[in-house]
Amino acid sequence: MIPDAQRDLLENPNYGSLGTVRPDGTVQVNPMWFSFDGEHLLFTHTVTRQKYRNLQRNPSMSLMVFDPERPYRYIEVRGRLLEAEPDPEGAFYVFLGKRYGNAQQDAPADRADRVILKMSIDKVGGQ
Repeated sequence: MIPDAQRDLLENPNYGSLGTVRPDGTVQVNPMWFSFDGEHLLFTHTVTRQKYRNLQRNPSMSLMVFDPERPYRYIEVRGRLLEAEPDPEGAFYVFLGKRYGNAQQDAPADRADRVILKMSIDKVGGQ
């Protein structure tokens, strides 16, 4: 489903902008680390933040990633939260920290509240 011409945007450690829907219907967008497993997008997050509450209420989510060398080249992936897997040791946070260039990444202080958010890929756009 991911076009070959845009696959690198998800495979490389680019920052994404993740959109979720707030209780009042407005969109919340935040920069996010992520990983692409070939079928789903994966994020680290905590159960104590608004974005997590947004997704519990409305599982719709969208990620936009642009090419840092050519900003008009981008991919938008729309989907929904499939699951939030507990990650009480913060192992996925450490994995992502290393993916994004911090070879010495430690587990965060909020690791007990960490989850791995798994996003479906239902629709893809971009250029």
